[in-house]
Amino acid sequence: MSDLLKPRDGKDVEAAVQWALAESKALEVVGGGSKRAVGRPSQTDLTLDLSGLSGVTLYEPDELVLSARAGTPLAEIEAMIAARGQELAFEPMDYGPVLGGLAGAATIGGVLATNLAGPRRIKAGAARDHFLGVTAVSGRGETFKSGGRVVKNVTGYDLCKVLAGSWGTLAAMTDVTVKILPRAETEETLLILGLEAIQAGAAMTAAMGSSGDVSGAAHLPSAAAARLPLAALAKDGRSITALRLEGFSPSVAHRRRLLEQMAKGFGPLAVLAEADSRALWRAIRDVIPFAAEPERVLWRISTVAARGGQVGSAMTAALDADLIYDWAGGLIWLAAAPSDDAGAPFIREALAGVGGHATLVRAPAAVRAAIGTFEPQEQSLGALTKRVKESFDPKGVLNPGRMYAGI
Repeated sequence: MSDLLKPRDGKDVEAAVQWALAESKALEVVGGGSKRAVGRPSQTDLTLDLSGLSGVTLYEPDELVLSARAGTPLAEIEAMIAARGQELAFEPMDYGPVLGGLAGAATIGGVLATNLAGPRRIKAGAARDHFLGVTAVSGRGETFKSGGRVVKNVTGYDLCKVLAGSWGTLAAMTDVTVKILPRAETEETLLILGLEAIQAGAAMTAAMGSSGDVSGAAHLPSAAAARLPLAALAKDGRSITALRLEGFSPSVAHRRRLLEQMAKGFGPLAVLAEADSRALWRAIRDVIPFAAEPERVLWRISTVAARGGQVGSAMTAALDADLIYDWAGGLIWLAAAPSDDAGAPFIREALAGVGGHATLVRAPAAVRAAIGTFEPQEQSLGALTKRVKESFDPKGVLNPGRMYAGI
C-alpha cells in the first residue's frame, strides 16, 4: 500500500482509520499541509490526506451559515462569501508564508482543528466560537456528528469546542459548519508612531477601553515595521502602533476622531485609508515581517494583554529577539536566532510570573522533538488530556505525539 491515503468522502475516511486500527498503523492527518511543520515531528506510518474532501455543501447567506467538506481550501470559501459581502469574522491567519510554504494552501478543516484566529479575535472571538457543527471519524474508526446549523443547537457535550485546537489528534473531520458574518463596509487604521512597547501597551489598552469599538490593536517595533509591505511608514525607523476601525463610513470617521483625541498625547499620528489598512492587517495576521527569515525560530506567545509590553521587553533584552504584538498586547510573535533550546527556558519562566503560554511555531525538527512545541502541562491537566485522547483514540492512530510525547 502507498504511504499516502487520499479518501474521497467520509466513508473512505472511516475505512482508512478502521484499516489503520486493524494493521496497528498510525496516521498523520493533513489537509492542505500549510501547518504541517508545527508540532512535534511526525511519529506516523502513513499520511491521511483530506484535501480530496473538498467543496461547499451549503451556503445560506441570509442565515449566516456555511457548510463545507473539511478539505475545502479556505481561499475558496473566503472568495465565495466575500462576493456576498460576508466574511469569517475570526480572520484566520495563513501559516504558509511564515513556515516557508505557499500562501493559500490552508483548508477550513485545518483552520478549525488548530483554532486559528487573527487580529479580530479581540472583538470576534476565536475559531471555536464560530464552529457550529461537525462530522468526523474518531480514532476508534467511528463516524460521529455534533452541533448543527445554528448557535443554540447544542445538546450534551459540545464536541466542536473539543475538536477546535486538537490539531487532528482526536478525530479526522470530514464536514464542518461555520457561522459567517457581514463584512464591514469600510475600514481605517489610526497609527501612533514611535512608541516603545510599554507605551504602546498603554495606548492600546486605552483604545480598547474607549468607545471606539476597535477591531484590531497591534504594535510593531521599528525592526518589524521596516519589513512591512508598507515599509514607507517606517522609513525613519519609527515603530508603529496600529488601531483598526471597521464599519459604515460615517461611524468609522466619527470613531477615528474620538481615537485621535485619545491618542494625540502618545505621539505623532497618521491614518491609513481602506486599501492600505487591509494590506497592513493581512501582513500582521500572517506575520509577514518574519516570513523572510526561515532560519530564525518563531514563537507564538499568549499572555495578559496589559502585561504584554513588559513581557516582550524582557524577552527582547534577553534573547536579542524581534517582536510583533497583536491582540492589544495579548499575542506576541517572537523571532530569535536559532539555538539548541530555542530560548524555551527563559520564555517559559518569564510567562510563569504573569500567566500565559507559548507555542514554538518554527524550529528545526530536532529542536521541536527535544523541547516540545506546545506549553508543558501540569500533572492534572496532562492526565485529563491523556484521558480525552484515549476516549477518542485509544490506540493512538491519529497524529500520535504531535502535541505531547506519548499522547
